[in-house]
Amino acid sequence: MSEREQARWTRTTLGREGRPLDLLTARFARHRYAPHAHDEFSVGICVTGASYIDYRGGGIHTGPGAIIVLAPGEAHTGIADPNGYAYRALYPAPSLLTDGTLTGIPHFRDPVIDDPELAAALRTAHAELSTCPDPLETESRLPWLLTALARRHSTARPAPDTIPGASGISRVVRDRLADELLSPPSLADLAADLGLSRYQLLRAFRTTMGMPPYAWLAQYRVGRARALLEAGGRPAEVAGQVGFADQAHLTRWFRRVLGVTPAAYRASVSPRP
Repeated sequence: MSEREQARWTRTTLGREGRPLDLLTARFARHRYAPHAHDEFSVGICVTGASYIDYRGGGIHTGPGAIIVLAPGEAHTGIADPNGYAYRALYPAPSLLTDGTLTGIPHFRDPVIDDPELAAALRTAHAELSTCPDPLETESRLPWLLTALARRHSTARPAPDTIPGASGISRVVRDRLADELLSPPSLADLAADLGLSRYQLLRAFRTTMGMPPYAWLAQYRVGRARALLEAGGRPAEVAGQVGFADQAHLTRWFRRVLGVTPAAYRASVSPRP
């Protein structure tokens, strides 16, 4: 495959023991897909260029920023525009688009969706989660976005967004995450224990706390890490002590929350001779 044509498959897992989710990052100049179908949905985000897809007896033309949703079991082809085509795609099981908030398999009348905000969020999550070391973050971001896709653009009727007892649910989740800092439960397990769907738990927590559970846990870990760094701990050791996957994972969140690296923070608070 030439430099102008690249394709990379990666696989992420939703939760510690969840179902794998395949991700594709591709750039093609002349590639032509043979007619084929997927067992899962195909959700693509066009990054640059254009392509033509033969689908449901007609032709689909895609351009930058478009979301393309192809249903499970429906045959399609794909032909890159002569000027090239780059896209990101993910292949979720139908359950990831419903997650207890819709009935049946969502149907998308129009496979090409114009939703710039959602397209940008899907593209960012795709890029970041293909190498994400945090199972809770992976399990939170993609199902949330896929459920939003189905609720906004499919013909299925969504359930109400209001979650009774959201404040109490959030406190239970927050306390459990803090208590099980080094090995937090999966989102699916938390939801099942509370008799909720994953989407309902995320909705309740985000409404009350202003952020998803993985972001709250990361900030809580950063707070714990600060105390250990102030006591003289080294970033590589502190990362594991508060539940981050490694020093890079600690550094990423430390900079997001405090604007500096753990090493810089440690140096700034260490007693000077």
